[in-house]
Amino acid sequence: MTHRVLLLAPALSASHREARFDDGSGLDPAGVRAAREAASGVPGAEQVWCSPSARCRETARVLGLDAVEVAAWGGLDVGRWRGETLADVGAREPEAVAAWLADPGAAPHGGESVRALCDRVERWLRECADLSGRTVAVVEPEVVRAVVVRVLGAPEGAFWRVDVAPLAGVEISGRGGRWNLRVG
Repeated sequence: MTHRVLLLAPALSASHREARFDDGSGLDPAGVRAAREAASGVPGAEQVWCSPSARCRETARVLGLDAVEVAAWGGLDVGRWRGETLADVGAREPEAVAAWLADPGAAPHGGESVRALCDRVERWLRECADLSGRTVAVVEPEVVRAVVVRVLGAPEGAFWRVDVAPLAGVEISGRGGRWNLRVG
């Protein structure tokens, strides 16, 4: 049987608005308003999950979803860069940022590499291969990117070429371990 997974990015938060790596903050007032407006368009589902971050949990709640936190959907661990802007880190550690953006296996911040995130997401996709029905999951934008990369079999460098706006949705469907990306 086919399993459909609708991945929704969280609504706008202060860290997103300020282009900072997630710092654990919740939604800002504009994000709450946008999520309320989007709530009527979220389909029902047999499973409802979310990343363990404050902004994903709050987005799910404002959307009217009773979501279960799933650690495997957690965002990219950026280690000591958490809460900082890429511009600030780049000014202080230009070689580290260049390596991180060029090499999916690099983790100069002491956290998780893009490759490790993609692998973690791929393991979750394999675990879900036997589910059926619909799942709605509010997940970090980088998780959406990792899913797109793995579902399409794209090189990990493509991770940086996927833009995920607040409250953007991406749907994948599959059965027997084969996933397809649904656009539109």
